[in-house]
Amino acid sequence: MRLRAETLGRIRAFFLERGVMEVETPMLSAAGNTDPNIQSFTASFTGHVDAGARERWMRTSPEFPLKRLLAAGAGDIYELGRVFRNGEAGGRHNPEFTMLEWYRVGWDDVKLAREVIDLLELLLVRAGKAFDVYETTYRGLFHDALGIDPLVDPVEKLQAAMSGTEIDGEGLERDDWLDLVLTHRIQPFFPRDRITVVYDFPASQCALARIRHDDPPVAERFEAYVGPYEVANGYHELNDPAEQRARFERDNAKRRERGDREVPIDERLLSVLADMPDCAGVALGVERLLMVLAGTDAIADVLAFPFSEA
Repeated sequence: MRLRAETLGRIRAFFLERGVMEVETPMLSAAGNTDPNIQSFTASFTGHVDAGARERWMRTSPEFPLKRLLAAGAGDIYELGRVFRNGEAGGRHNPEFTMLEWYRVGWDDVKLAREVIDLLELLLVRAGKAFDVYETTYRGLFHDALGIDPLVDPVEKLQAAMSGTEIDGEGLERDDWLDLVLTHRIQPFFPRDRITVVYDFPASQCALARIRHDDPPVAERFEAYVGPYEVANGYHELNDPAEQRARFERDNAKRRERGDREVPIDERLLSVLADMPDCAGVALGVERLLMVLAGTDAIADVLAFPFSEA
């Protein structure tokens, strides 16, 4: 708990020095996160009907309201608070956890990744740890580790890389196989004393990032790892409401295919997205970072009370 308190204080001091304003946004919303790989908690409001939708979605990140603030002219902002993801419980996951999310106006994903490195190095040094920094592309990462081109090689080559691991492959798509290769064949072997930053993800994994029309196209997205742990995921943010709506609708279509419930699209976000300035944003999992700082592989060690004891 002392390590958590000190780390949160250092994070706030880091942004205060750089002129990034702390904000607070709602934890309950009439809309939710459509990402088919993330499941939300819901809550019921029992007050007067004039207050709005009775069913509320507990945030999986503060991204949508933060972008509404950006569109209103808030400038560089960050939020440090609790988020909730249903079904994610285990040695390295807790259904409620602390997320740091921030946005820089006029920046792209590469510039923001450098600030993520600055923050990580500051916190690691304060904890008495020394880390090297390694930056690469998603394509370069797969090529150097396994001789695979993740952007063009056939799915059979990805499946071959997973041979020897018991996997039920029914219904798995190409991106699912890419994720399996990354999490099982590459990520676990990242040196524990290294910050690894991976840029230019496949366009099919763009989420809310812009797509750069290279050959083949790539998403202007990065992930940062400390040792084998993914701690941050950032984008050069999309501000095209038509394209964003299409992505939300594709998410819900995939949910229907899987037999999952569709999630209400955030119309308030879409109505102002065109006014959001060119910017980059990133979300950082505080517990994952605390695990590195504390030298533990168990998320329960950095929580006052894990989900099973809450």
